[in-house]
Amino acid sequence: MHTSDQTDIKHLIYTNPYNSYIYSYPHKTAYRELNPPIELKELWEKERKDSLFLYIHIPFCLSRCGYCNLFSLSTASGELHDSYIKALERQAYETASILGSKSFTRFAIGGGTPTLLSEYDIERLFDIADKYMGIDFDSVPISVETSPETAEAAKLKLLKERKVDRISIGVQSFMEQEACAIYRGQNTEGVLRALERIREYEFPVLNIDLIYGIPGQTPDSWIYSLESALKYMPEEIYIYPLYVRPQTKLRFSGIPTSSEERRMEFYKIACDVLESNGYKQLSMRNFRRKNTGSIKECPEYSCQDDGMVGLGCGARSYTQTVHYSWEYGVADNTTRKIIERYIASESFQYAHYGFVLDISEQKRRYLLKSLLHVQGVGIKSYSDRFGAELFEDFPQLKALASLGLAYVAGDSLKLNQEGLGYSDAIGPWLISEDVKKRMEGYSYL
Repeated sequence: MHTSDQTDIKHLIYTNPYNSYIYSYPHKTAYRELNPPIELKELWEKERKDSLFLYIHIPFCLSRCGYCNLFSLSTASGELHDSYIKALERQAYETASILGSKSFTRFAIGGGTPTLLSEYDIERLFDIADKYMGIDFDSVPISVETSPETAEAAKLKLLKERKVDRISIGVQSFMEQEACAIYRGQNTEGVLRALERIREYEFPVLNIDLIYGIPGQTPDSWIYSLESALKYMPEEIYIYPLYVRPQTKLRFSGIPTSSEERRMEFYKIACDVLESNGYKQLSMRNFRRKNTGSIKECPEYSCQDDGMVGLGCGARSYTQTVHYSWEYGVADNTTRKIIERYIASESFQYAHYGFVLDISEQKRRYLLKSLLHVQGVGIKSYSDRFGAELFEDFPQLKALASLGLAYVAGDSLKLNQEGLGYSDAIGPWLISEDVKKRMEGYSYL
């Protein structure tokens, strides 16, 4: 281990513990135009297709929250929704032909806010998954995202009938003044009614998203939100530190987030509260209630090994060597133009925009998608997969153990609770220099 490795991560942890959330690798800001475009049939012929994840992306919301940098457009236009779903169906038809024989072990509809769509349009999404992708609704776990404003009884009834297992709802805060501070238009009464409706339909898994580090938030108000969520006994809770990202309302407003020290305090409070209420920590953000069984009997999906098929212009698709999507935007005018190009597309046979992962980037992705979760990275699994030694490829990992943030348990390198709390410093520390340059050089159109 080089002394500089320990110095580097120690410096990041104590000066910028909230650098960046690594939920995918590489991030979409590292994607660029693929020249020449890559033929998808040839690309997918080389892939295992017996354990795929189907993701349908709906890029529409009633309004954009102040912190949101996801690919979404504020619109309730039924005409635009209809045109978009017609394009989704064309893409699904071509994708099914490209994939040939395939098997999906996970299915999710996200956004945006999928339940912003009409009941008729939501039904069309499930029909697309059935007719073209061959989703077995009896055996494949299905997750759908919603919001307090759109979790209507008729739509929840439809989702229940289509055998949805998991409903994920973004609440963020049970304090109206905190929701207002992050430009989120909701009222607490509406939030409570939505949660009650979801529980009435007895979905196997309810997930509630919460945010900490909101301007004006205090330890007491944070505990209040946690305890308010716990009243509904959600099977999962995700907690997110607030980030002020480029092109968002919070960035333009200049409102600061809580300090790094305060956000770390909130993280530790959440760990204590959730653990004392029977939740197991799975990552920096994800906590799952203990003794919650599996949703459906289905083969496990491994994000490190198995591919993802994305439908919709905001969805990514993952193979071992190429990640691809459509362009990325945050501002409404940019997002609308990308959606319009997607709707007008006459062919979905090629990947035009994405990132090609050489072997070194494949190794980093495997490491990051493993280490930042409680199960850690398997040392032998890494060796078996890549024919290389983990600590020889990434000697800097030894610095994590030296600083008391990670440990070797059996055959795995794992972050402890403190280490998981610094995931947003450790993740960026492990990004390759090439990906960092691409992300820093990304132009928000």
